[in-house]
Order: sequence, then C-alpha cells, then structure tokens
Amino acid sequence: MAKLLPVFLLAVFLIIFIASYLPERTGRSAAAIIDKQDSVQHMQVKKYWMVFLKRGAVKQQDAVTEALVQEKHMSHIRRLADAGKLLVAGPFGDTGTLRGIYIMDCKDSLEVVSLIEPDTAIVTGRLKYEIKPWWTVENCLFK
Repeated sequence: MAKLLPVFLLAVFLIIFIASYLPERTGRSAAAIIDKQDSVQHMQVKKYWMVFLKRGAVKQQDAVTEALVQEKHMSHIRRLADAGKLLVAGPFGDTGTLRGIYIMDCKDSLEVVSLIEPDTAIVTGRLKYEIKPWWTVENCLFK
C-alpha cells in the first residue's frame, strides 16, 4: 500500500493539472476565442513596396562628385517623404552589396519606379534597386 501512495498522488496531480487547462477553466469561452479569430481575419491588410537599394556599377567617384550625388540623393528622399510616398528610408550599417531600404506607399510598382528612377544616385549608377511588394496590417508602421 505504501508503494501505491506516490503513484496515486501523481495521478491526482496530473488530473488536476490537465483539468486546469480545459477551455472552460481558462475563463475564456469558445465564443470568445472564435470572436478573437474573426477579428484577426477582418484586419485590413495594405500593400506597400519595399525597395532594396544595392551597390551600383559605379563604385568610385571623386570626393566632390560623391558629395554632390549624396546631397541630391538625400534631397530626393526628403521630397518623396514630404509627398507621403516614402514612409521609411535608411542605410544598412555595413559595407555589403545591400546599401539601404525604402518602404513606399504607392498604387503599383510602376509608380515606385517612376519615383525612384530620377534619384541622382540611381541615374549616376552609384545605386541600383530591386522592388518587392510587402503587405502589413494597415496603419501598423513604425511610430
């Protein structure tokens, strides 16, 4: 009998432990769980555009030209941001091929191309780009 007491106590503990995780014991009804799932399904998803800026064919320029291209590149970024088309922009912190990223709010990829092609860094070949569609919950950007 003394050998069965630990087994009996373990069985009682396991039954109580398992019963405590049943849905009716969690304080959330099945209806509440379904409501939460429905609200997640009804979230509005919006398409944005990721632009990956990559090192272009032109790698070395004299210091004056490089400074001028960078100044015009930054001016172009400010214009796109002021127009509400560019939501996020920034460089990566290493010296790899991938130089920076934009997240843009445009109707399609053709609009994205038309907005980034005039950038002096693109025109001069210092940067090239790759565009990818990206979806996220609407109004769920950095704050």
